[in-house]
Amino acid sequence: MRKKVVGVIGASSCPQAILEVAEKVGEEIGRRGAVLVCGGLGGVMEAACRGAKKEGGTTVGIIPYKDAQRANSFVDVVIATGIGEARNAVIINSSDGLIAVSGKYGTLSEIAFALKLGKPIVGISTWNIDDRMERVKDPVEAVNLIFEKI
Repeated sequence: MRKKVVGVIGASSCPQAILEVAEKVGEEIGRRGAVLVCGGLGGVMEAACRGAKKEGGTTVGIIPYKDAQRANSFVDVVIATGIGEARNAVIINSSDGLIAVSGKYGTLSEIAFALKLGKPIVGISTWNIDDRMERVKDPVEAVNLIFEKI
C-alpha cells in the first residue's frame, strides 16, 4: 500500500510563531507515517521537514534549482528541478492533499494549482480565496482534517 503524501506549502521567511506552527504540522505528518513533500527550502518548508524528521518521517524537497545542495538539511530526498517557480505545480501534483501555512505569492500560486486540480487543501494563517480551502488555527486540527480528506 502506498504511503499518503502530504504537501506543506508556505512562506520561505516568516516569524518564529509561524515556524512553530509549521514544525508542529510536520511532526503530526511524520507521526502518521506519511511522506511530507514541500519546496525543500527555508522558512515553513524547513520547519515542517524538521518536525517530520523528529517523528521519524520521510521528507521530499522539490527545489527550484539544479543544485541539490541548496535544499534544507532536513530533506531526505531532494528533487532538483532547475525549473524555478514552475516546480510549484510539481509539488501540488505530487501531493494527495496539502496544508498551507502563511505564505505570499508563491504559496498563492500553489493554492490556486491545488484548487484547480481538486486537491484537498487546509490553510493556517494564509490566503482566503476559495470556500473549498478549509481554514483552521491549530496545526493538529489541520493535519487531522487533511487526513480525513485524503
